Amino acid sequence: MNPGANNWIGVLGGGQLGRMLALDARRMGFKVLKWTGGDVSGAAYTADLVFEEPFDDPDTLEQFIDRVDVATVEFENVPQALLEAVEARIPLMPGSKAVTTCQHREREKRFLSKNGFPCARFETAGSAEELKDAFKRMQSDVIVKTAEFGYDGKGQKAVDKGAPDSELDAIWDAFDGARAVVEEKIDLAAEFSVIVCRGANGESRTFDPAENQHRNHILDVSILPSRLEPEPLEDARKIAVSVAESMDYIGVLAVEFFIDTQGRVLVNELAPRAHNSGHHTIDACATSQFGQQVRAISGLPLGSVELFQPAVMWNLLGDLWPGPETPPDWSPILATPGANLHIYGKSGARPGRKMGHVTFVAPTREEAIRRASECRVQYGLPPID
Repeated sequence: MNPGANNWIGVLGGGQLGRMLALDARRMGFKVLKWTGGDVSGAAYTADLVFEEPFDDPDTLEQFIDRVDVATVEFENVPQALLEAVEARIPLMPGSKAVTTCQHREREKRFLSKNGFPCARFETAGSAEELKDAFKRMQSDVIVKTAEFGYDGKGQKAVDKGAPDSELDAIWDAFDGARAVVEEKIDLAAEFSVIVCRGANGESRTFDPAENQHRNHILDVSILPSRLEPEPLEDARKIAVSVAESMDYIGVLAVEFFIDTQGRVLVNELAPRAHNSGHHTIDACATSQFGQQVRAISGLPLGSVELFQPAVMWNLLGDLWPGPETPPDWSPILATPGANLHIYGKSGARPGRKMGHVTFVAPTREEAIRRASECRVQYGLPPID
């Protein structure tokens, strides 16, 4: 596909990741069609054309396929039937197998384990009795996770080693019959992520690993370059590339990692798309993660992943909004040197909802952290550790 040649990119999903993807694609001369599946948040309208119909609408499927030259996803929970229907007719990148693996924790864990990638010990369960048996076999504190539709800490429950059967019964009832993954609870030292982009020619490039801090299970800040030791980060880069190769992956893939107190580097989760911890790439890197996605799925050369300046990305959640339609005063951020504010255009702010982000760039990492911390305090949040 050639920029400026009236080629169309189709995006399945209507959120902020697709918004930023469309901004980069249109800047490069591509047309963008977004199919939101009925979830219209306001973030979708950076595209040239938006379909709002449900993902199971057959007429919209035909229109989508007829219009676009290549398709991609901006979130993983796209119905498998739709992914396969699109892939049967036009190029879908990443492919349906990769997306459906990442959208289901059990499939994802089995993929990692089968291919020898380091991850936490786990068991799986398809009933309350299997859940209790799996818990007993683990013989440790665990995190019980629903196999499907879990993100930002949703569908997860910590269970202590000596918990009674009644606690597990209650968890199973809350999961409403969904399959579960019973995972070793990690004695966590740090969290970080590696964003890898792989082109159709097999070339892979990784952005600098992002040191991540979470609040209430939602990414709060990412720090670049990371303050972690270089050796585990280099190991993680190699793992991320190997994961992409094992999936025959084309596009941007985020690999989230744990480091435990014993120094083990463990894969936590995979995201078959651009990732929150890569938003800094818009303002701090030679090529953004969204630009890389456009290049990869269009068959264009991948761009440089160089980090031009140290950066801190801070997630702006709906908790900051005084009211659902009333944003906070952004003056403290906008008055800060090197601060880049991104608002996603969503209506109806609510606690935990990702409404925007701000990236602070500075000559040094410590200065970027200082600037971000001073702003956070003015909004009632703690400074960065």
